[in-house]
Amino acid sequence: MNRNNKNLKRRCAGTALLAVILAGWFGSLSFLPERRAAEPPAAERAISPRAALTDSVNVQLPFAVDSLCRVNDPSRSLDDFLNKLDQLLAGKDTIVRIVHLGDSHVQAGFYSGQVMHLLHEAFGNAGRGWIAPLKLAGVNEPKDYRITSSTVGKWTAGRCVQKAPGCPWGLGGIGLRPESETVDLSIGISPLRGAGYAFDEVLFYRDVRTLRLLPDAADERWTEAVCGSDPRAPEVAVDTFRLATTVDSLHLYSTSSNEDFPGPATGSYYGFSLLNGQPGILYHSIGQNGAMFMNYASAGYVRQLSLLDPSLLIITLGTNESYTARLFREEEFISQVDGFIRLVREYLPSTAILLTTPAESFRRTRNGFVRNENISGMARAITEYAATGGLACFDLYRATGGANSCKKWQEGKLLGRDRVHFSVEGYHEQGKLLYKALVRLKMSRQDPVISDEH
Repeated sequence: MNRNNKNLKRRCAGTALLAVILAGWFGSLSFLPERRAAEPPAAERAISPRAALTDSVNVQLPFAVDSLCRVNDPSRSLDDFLNKLDQLLAGKDTIVRIVHLGDSHVQAGFYSGQVMHLLHEAFGNAGRGWIAPLKLAGVNEPKDYRITSSTVGKWTAGRCVQKAPGCPWGLGGIGLRPESETVDLSIGISPLRGAGYAFDEVLFYRDVRTLRLLPDAADERWTEAVCGSDPRAPEVAVDTFRLATTVDSLHLYSTSSNEDFPGPATGSYYGFSLLNGQPGILYHSIGQNGAMFMNYASAGYVRQLSLLDPSLLIITLGTNESYTARLFREEEFISQVDGFIRLVREYLPSTAILLTTPAESFRRTRNGFVRNENISGMARAITEYAATGGLACFDLYRATGGANSCKKWQEGKLLGRDRVHFSVEGYHEQGKLLYKALVRLKMSRQDPVISDEH
């Protein structure tokens, strides 16, 4: 280990110790290796050409109801978000952040990924956004990135859907604790599916009780590491790594054993956010298999979610609540929805909220598959709650045919084998509809005057 790396370790250790002792203090400390030539600032870089803003999306669902493919927002709760989209269209050097939170329909990345790609084409691509080590936790993850480890053979995973998580979980609804004294993590963009998502800045989210990870001192691509925390969620460390050029991979290593803080490393690693230095949309897709509103409804979680600073929070939940062995009770379900929304409004007061309803699917019985009638009640409950509470809502259930549409999904071979999840093509079609609804709302509103105050 060279001299610079030893100094880097000692300085990071001091910062981490302060972060634990002074949990509410916001601190950041930069560590610079040997100076290297950097790329021009973001404002001077070439911006990728953008597609024309239109709702003429090539939807391949003959049973979709075009007139219902709209975001219902009579209280104009999305106006501030739409104004920010106008800033991008006007050429402003800014980033508009979106979080798409959900269950297994979101975790796989096909539904939310389609929305992300289309928004990037229209408003600019600011980066891949949130990625989490889902495969290392033993569950499926999107196909456009990979997170691996060469030194840790076994991890303890904690997920928001577990009654007794094995370790703390964080922003992505997941946490990983290594069963090893040394840790490494490699993040990479898949060559084909991840095309266009090279990055030059990485934000690494972890519990303050974990070992700090840094790029190899011999890796000449990185120029700066900023180790810090945020008073909104002081239990989370946010480490920023900046690179001199855009790359498609980065390897991180633990810097020490127990020098960073007193006591054992009992925390978890949560995930990363990837940026590319360009203006545009930064779309964070966060989903957990089996997730329900109540799994995310904790002040601690929503405080962590606020670290992503979303202008818009899209919520795609409800399917798992519909698979109940007893009678579905709308009042009980809405109380769970309301519990989560109240926390969002408290800790993310500047974030607009867009509720979505699930498309209809089947449920398995002793006699085979039957239509899940609870989806109808759930969609009605969500849309009525949104209307009463002044929230925006996209009713995917009605936009794709409503009652008995599950049979049309099945006939079109757009459902998975379990007839609960959809095929890749089915999810892509849902993503097109959500994008189309958002664009229609944008186009229906008069363009505001863009002020420098924004």
